[in-house]
Amino acid sequence: MKRKILIAALLATMGVATSAWADNLLEVMDNDGGFKTLLSAIKIAGMQDEFKGAGPLTVFAPTDLAFAAMPKEKLDALFADKAALKKVISLHVVPAKVTKDDVDAGKVKTLEGDDVTLSVVGGIKIDDIPCVGLGINADNGVIHALTGILKPKS
Repeated sequence: MKRKILIAALLATMGVATSAWADNLLEVMDNDGGFKTLLSAIKIAGMQDEFKGAGPLTVFAPTDLAFAAMPKEKLDALFADKAALKKVISLHVVPAKVTKDDVDAGKVKTLEGDDVTLSVVGGIKIDDIPCVGLGINADNGVIHALTGILKPKS
């Protein structure tokens, strides 16, 4: 009897470990629960495949609180303009895996094509916007929660 319980417990643990690592960026953000607005934006922009692909990608992901701080009329206008929304989302994605241990001060190119500035003095910041959650791993990249929304330079 004890042997059956032990085997069942081991199998259950193996299943949890496998499924936790097998989630792509979209699934990890969805499971986290703090990125619902970003997930809606990704869907509206038609960018789901980019976040499900092989990667690796680093997503500097604005939290729901970051979107909530944006004036409603600006947020509504952004969500109504698919091209602008795609540009803003792409500005938050780097086409490489950048873990918290890899972050060095300097510029890094985003999927959008603009550079963003990483700084490490007083905590990790992207264009002076603080990261609050670092290193949420997915099988195709990593997510760093951002307290604000990056704005295109052009």
